[in-house]
Amino acid sequence: MKKIVVFSNMYPSSEHPTYGIFVKNQVELLKKSGLVIEVKAIDNPIGGKFQSLLKYGKWFASSVFYLIGNRQKISLTHAHYAFPTGLLSLIGKRLFHLPYVVTVHGGDIDKMAKKGARIAGLTRTILQEATHVITVGERLKQEVVTNFGVSETNVTVMSMGVDRSVFHPLPRAVVRDELGLPVHDPTILFIGNLIREKGVLELVQSFATIQKKLPEVSLHLIGSTKSEAFVEEVKQYITIHQIEGTHFQGTKTQKELAKWLAGADVLALPSYHEGFGLVALEAMAAGTPVVASDVGGLSYLLVDGAGILVPAREVEGLSQGLLQALSGDQVTNVEKREQIVHAHSYEMILEKLLKIYGETEYTR
Repeated sequence: MKKIVVFSNMYPSSEHPTYGIFVKNQVELLKKSGLVIEVKAIDNPIGGKFQSLLKYGKWFASSVFYLIGNRQKISLTHAHYAFPTGLLSLIGKRLFHLPYVVTVHGGDIDKMAKKGARIAGLTRTILQEATHVITVGERLKQEVVTNFGVSETNVTVMSMGVDRSVFHPLPRAVVRDELGLPVHDPTILFIGNLIREKGVLELVQSFATIQKKLPEVSLHLIGSTKSEAFVEEVKQYITIHQIEGTHFQGTKTQKELAKWLAGADVLALPSYHEGFGLVALEAMAAGTPVVASDVGGLSYLLVDGAGILVPAREVEGLSQGLLQALSGDQVTNVEKREQIVHAHSYEMILEKLLKIYGETEYTR
């Protein structure tokens, strides 16, 4: 049986267990279905400019050499992120006529493609020459079709999915006891990379406002430190303004994240831009209300009251949304939330993905 090669510039390791975990989860899902998958990925998010160039250079070179040495054993490649990852799949097609699929996650369109005309042009070529393009959100599909000239029939909207065997409601009192959280005190949770674009500073500022009305509230920040300078800026803000109750929890495994999500009163995701917002979906599966920026894929994911949408980069609006979620009232449409979670379950995602792979191979 020929193999599928998955390229990704994000993949978890023992030191960084949540870095690109969504890619690994999809790989494991595909392996369980019987496919033979080989992964060529970067598993370390840390590095300055020089270290990043070296890291990417080694990954890129080893991936190209892998394609050269194994071209007869490969049926297709799947790149996560259009650029730079998709460039590997494009090389495989140009040199060895290997068909490829690209999953667009958001940052590759919202940030990377806007860094310059050359990268934008390469992104366009990668997307147009792909046998199929997957976007994790509806807004990304619209951009891929409108701004990059990809045929709408060649694009499928499909998130990375949620594993409902991991993310589901748990007894809150039991979970909080395990996590060392007071049973009755309100708890706000953030999960994501600790970077400016995730709205972390605005969340801390909002938390300070909320604390004046709810003195017992706590804020827990879970995620990787991609910028030491930014995290230090946030910590200095906390110190200067004497904000108590803010806790940096580091990174967690998926099973640990599932407990934190089930134990929290609300998940906050105040991103500046978000291709989909997978952690919001995981919170929904855990039965936890979500307050998130009205941007990108979040605008579609949290429709019809499935969550609370607030303006991005706006501290006051975020504060109001979080207070609403912490009010104790039923603030979300539970039925709609369940419909959305089911639509993004692993079973539904696998069915779509296998169909795309099958059609991709047929067109070779």
